[in-house]
Amino acid sequence: MGGPAGGAGVHGAGAGQAADGGPAGQAVRGAAEDATGPGPIRAWNRTRSAVLADRLEMAGSFAARFLGLMGRPPLPRGHGLWLTGAGSIHMLFMRFAIDAVFLGPALPSAVAGAPASGSALSAADLGAPGASPPAAGSQLRLVVGVHAGLRPWVGLAFARGAGGVLELPAGTIAATGTSVGDEVVLEGTAGERRMGRR
Repeated sequence: MGGPAGGAGVHGAGAGQAADGGPAGQAVRGAAEDATGPGPIRAWNRTRSAVLADRLEMAGSFAARFLGLMGRPPLPRGHGLWLTGAGSIHMLFMRFAIDAVFLGPALPSAVAGAPASGSALSAADLGAPGASPPAAGSQLRLVVGVHAGLRPWVGLAFARGAGGVLELPAGTIAATGTSVGDEVVLEGTAGERRMGRR
């Protein structure tokens, strides 16, 4: 309890921290309020032409990954948390169920079939009708694991070869048909809407 599961940065709480109004709850709210940047990160399942989330916060620091979604209200549709560098998560101190989509490391755009002229992907590459051109810093990653309907306080989820995990509202995996091997574009990952940073 309180440490990373499987050696990766995840959310949890240490001794003496309550999930609601205690120090842990206050810390979680503080981390969420520290989110800064010009806009949210978006995640598109390019393989399925489906939006996974259009308002992701990025938990890039150990503290932000450690706190994760603990003590927070359920995620609205289209929202989520991108835990960078996490290969596993646990559900201790969580208040609601989530879906977890584990993504592998970022792929070079040329390998992934994106334009070789630059690192940014075009709206057509996103696979979303009417999508606006992505911001610089977009990444293409493969889905290496999916865990639907993870219940609060129960269980551990991990995926071999993961370079991060998307924590999404329960039902997102089923609604989008997301499965292992799908290509996911993360748009706006270059310093946008980081959680837990001042």
